[in-house]
Amino acid sequence: MSIFEIGMLVCFGFAWPANILKSIKSRTAKGRSLMFLIVVLLGYICGITHKLLYSRDVVIFLYILNLIMVLIDMLLYFRNKKLDKKNEIN
Repeated sequence: MSIFEIGMLVCFGFAWPANILKSIKSRTAKGRSLMFLIVVLLGYICGITHKLLYSRDVVIFLYILNLIMVLIDMLLYFRNKKLDKKNEIN
């Protein structure tokens, strides 16, 4: 377990709720990048896989928490994309 790994995950962990709130309030996917979310999601999956295979410790819960927040933001991206299409028609 590395204090620097924990620090990175905690910092990202504080950033995701703000991003999620922005996605909820804006109700648009404009200016958002699905590719970015996918890359970050894959990064967390790699971190979780490493923890499971080589370094089992409690830090895995931070990876999982961050992964869940990215998934929530990704779902909001798709919701907002649908809202954008609906607003284009009207």
